[in-house]
Amino acid sequence: MTRISCPVLSKKITTAAQAAEHISPGDNVGMSGFTGSGYPKEVPGALAERMKSAHSTGEEFTIGLLTGASTAQELDGVLAEAEGVHLRAPFNTDPSMRRAINSGDVEYIDTHLSHLAQQVWFGYFGKLDVAVVEVAAVLPNGLLVPGSSVGNNKTWLDQADKVILEVNEWHPREYEGFHDVYYGTKLPPHRNPIQILEPTQRIGDPYLRVDPDKVVAVVRTNAPDRDNSFSPVDDKSHAMAEYLIDFLRHEVSAGRMPKNLLPIQSGIGNVANAVLEGLKESEFEHLHSYTEVIQDNLLGLLDSGKLDSISATAFSLSRPVAEHFNANAESYKGRILLRTQEMSNHPEIVRRLGIIAINGMVEADIYGHVNSTHITGSKMMNGIGGSGDFARNAFLNFFVSPSTAKDGSISSIVPMASHVDHTEHDVHVLVTEQGIADLRGTSPVTRAKRIIDNCAHPDYRERLHDYLDRAIAESPNAAHTPHILSEALSWHTRFLEDGHM
Repeated sequence: MTRISCPVLSKKITTAAQAAEHISPGDNVGMSGFTGSGYPKEVPGALAERMKSAHSTGEEFTIGLLTGASTAQELDGVLAEAEGVHLRAPFNTDPSMRRAINSGDVEYIDTHLSHLAQQVWFGYFGKLDVAVVEVAAVLPNGLLVPGSSVGNNKTWLDQADKVILEVNEWHPREYEGFHDVYYGTKLPPHRNPIQILEPTQRIGDPYLRVDPDKVVAVVRTNAPDRDNSFSPVDDKSHAMAEYLIDFLRHEVSAGRMPKNLLPIQSGIGNVANAVLEGLKESEFEHLHSYTEVIQDNLLGLLDSGKLDSISATAFSLSRPVAEHFNANAESYKGRILLRTQEMSNHPEIVRRLGIIAINGMVEADIYGHVNSTHITGSKMMNGIGGSGDFARNAFLNFFVSPSTAKDGSISSIVPMASHVDHTEHDVHVLVTEQGIADLRGTSPVTRAKRIIDNCAHPDYRERLHDYLDRAIAESPNAAHTPHILSEALSWHTRFLEDGHM
């Protein structure tokens, strides 16, 4: 069965190189892709070749690049290596693009994932010239069956002047029916409430829509998503998972949440995978997940019968698990729902459903401010992603990290965070392999003592207490959140100078 059965759009089938001719220097381009899934596989590479050819003759050729979240080498990597991007948003994990961002060659706008689509609608980024969107199929009536991610694709298709479609036959044709694309968003002051009252409630359509007159090219592909490899759960991750799951048991016994918990959101990473693995072995049943990304262990939790449903915007699977899903896609219908990211991360829905949010961090300071994006305050790692969408609006949030990094050279608990993504007002619980600090309902100095005693590594604990004690003694008129400003970032400067905090 052909994947492109629309008579109008089938006439526009062409090569990736010919499709890339529709993208011009200076264009703003919205491309599909979220955490290494559902990104276009061929057109970005063809575009990169055009860019390199132009640069070889002294011509300028860069674009503004907007996606859903991270993509892969075939998109971010090749465009960065071709020096073809002057602006990037909202989230990136590609090392070549990271180097270009940190060298100042690419302007990076670190936007909350729930915000980017509406900011494009608001006109904050100017006109969207071209959309390049991967789908699983094109139906006879022109409707598009989304693939392994939805992300911002609805907005790109709506807003772009020109549309290039990549139809990827690697995606199972059974994807039809997995998606919920909401077309009810409006601009202020005409907005309506988002009526999602349970994790897998449908409020939209199973298809993406596109004006066929805007489609300038359709490219056929058959290529897998990025192979998202995950490290085995180590002892530190296992310890953090145990602390976190025991904490959830305490919340249930205290009557603050039901026996099957509240819907779970987990960011990408080893600790999140360890928590999901721990939940599979726990007594909790009939769990639900309202999250951004479906990782291996989340799908495994669904397979185990402990988890009843998942709402997300994308998959992020290792190759073997992706192949397992593709071969058994039909069996997951009704249990997995993929939404646009402005719905998967919508603050109104997160707050209404009472999400339990679990996200990683680079560092936290003694008062509970969390840095999840920068190294020593200046070097961008990946971006804030959706952690802010969930943390600020969650019923209960956890930020997790090993207590040290670089073989103990770096403490994840510091006197003052070198960059703040999540302020003390939005942080409920910190977890390291040393322990867990419940910060709810506490004042700054009480928070500091809990964080140092429970989360800091013993090699750094005494020095943190010394800093706090001296800050209190030297700040009689600033005792609410005492700091010694001349020392507050000295741990970071020492690391930059000596390679050790």
